[in-house]
Amino acid sequence: MSDSTKRNFITKTTMVAALGGLLFGYDTSVISGAVASIDHQLVKPLNLSNNWEDFISGFVIASALVGCMIGSIISGFVADFVGRKRGLFISAILFVISALGSAWPEYGVIYPLHDPVAIVCSFIFYRIICGIGVGIASTLAPMYISEIAPATIRGSLIIYYQIAIVSGQAGVYFVNWFIASLGDHDWLMTTGWRIMLASEIIPAFIFLILLVPAVETPRWLMLKSRDEDALSVLHNIFHPNEAHKTAADIKESLNKNTELGSLFQFGTAAVLVGIMVAALQQLVGINAVMYYAPEMFKNMGFGERGALFQTIFIGIVTVIFCLIAMKLVDRVGRKPLLIIGSILQAIAMLGLAATFIFKLSSMISVFMILFYCASFSISWGPITWVLLAELFPTAIKGRAMSLAVFFEWTINLIVAWSFKMMDGNASLNEVFNHGFPFIIYGIMGVLGTFFVIFFVPETKGRSLEEIQQIWLDRKNKKQVCNPSTVKVL
Repeated sequence: MSDSTKRNFITKTTMVAALGGLLFGYDTSVISGAVASIDHQLVKPLNLSNNWEDFISGFVIASALVGCMIGSIISGFVADFVGRKRGLFISAILFVISALGSAWPEYGVIYPLHDPVAIVCSFIFYRIICGIGVGIASTLAPMYISEIAPATIRGSLIIYYQIAIVSGQAGVYFVNWFIASLGDHDWLMTTGWRIMLASEIIPAFIFLILLVPAVETPRWLMLKSRDEDALSVLHNIFHPNEAHKTAADIKESLNKNTELGSLFQFGTAAVLVGIMVAALQQLVGINAVMYYAPEMFKNMGFGERGALFQTIFIGIVTVIFCLIAMKLVDRVGRKPLLIIGSILQAIAMLGLAATFIFKLSSMISVFMILFYCASFSISWGPITWVLLAELFPTAIKGRAMSLAVFFEWTINLIVAWSFKMMDGNASLNEVFNHGFPFIIYGIMGVLGTFFVIFFVPETKGRSLEEIQQIWLDRKNKKQVCNPSTVKVL
């Protein structure tokens, strides 16, 4: 097999897995165009007080994140026992089911519903189903890519996943704007939002079909003692001698520190650093922007369609800067991009807060949002997924990565839910004029800078087995320095 054929195999395989990211991005942003309609159709009929209405509305919009938490926490089991490929297949099926159910929640699960509370619960149920699919895909897709990709291009290939996420977000912003332009306000409130949510079924079916001929990863195959099958896949990626050497390295790494059930067998840092990277990606506030961008633009004075139109620029900026990150990640490294991105995100968020507090021009606010999205898309957006796929040793990768992604989705839920409550709080708005949440996100950017400098290892150009050795060396060094581990002769 020629080098070009091998590269084509790697690229095609990567792009199929990355479609899980496209659905991730599509689903997390499609809801932004339907927030007002969902409030009108589902929340208003409950006849609640303003505070309770904001509370329930925030949960309804963020309910998919509960499913994401469930999906991420079970994804370790799915990855280890079902496999990376079949786990992605399961997520694709869940996307299809949820797209139809959330668009027409009145039909319920078994029979049609009429009670407003039951309809809201039906909508939440289908959004949770979708979230489970996202949670599984968000763990397994980058894991799959990292276990297929050679070390020299692994970072850029994993960024295909983030590019797919932001392409899904950019695409759905355009889809939402286009659907909104098909009718008037009343049509959008009653019908348009349903078409927005149902549109997800198209990319979900494509993902489902393309997964059928995809291969399983060699590392999972060797984890299951299917060495010949693993070697067959490796021959599609490497030259024969390199394929056999890689197989031997994987085998050796699996034979090291593989006590059953020991998540911390490579040291606590191997797990905790990954969890903190995942948490910080959300604490800087990206999904407050992605979920509520139209509402933010309305706060700046834009009309309904104008607000949806502005979100298209967010999508374009995120795609462009993810492409730049793909070019830089295997040249510059992971740490420098994260550090620079953290600083720029903090500047953008604090600047955005200032535009609200001091009632500056709406165009300055738009610039700050785009500047923030660019900073995130060249750093924490794609690099987090690169690191999560690289940091955890193969023997614990399924469990450790699912735990890290669980924390990521948990923080995502907290950010999304709390933003709606903070943004609607009259007392905070009296002082900060909708700017308070962005101060919090700016502070998180500053904290992220210091965390990366002191705790995150550089993984550029290292094989997954070499990264595993970093954690073993740190663990052994800590044990040597710990007096309690010294034996008295």
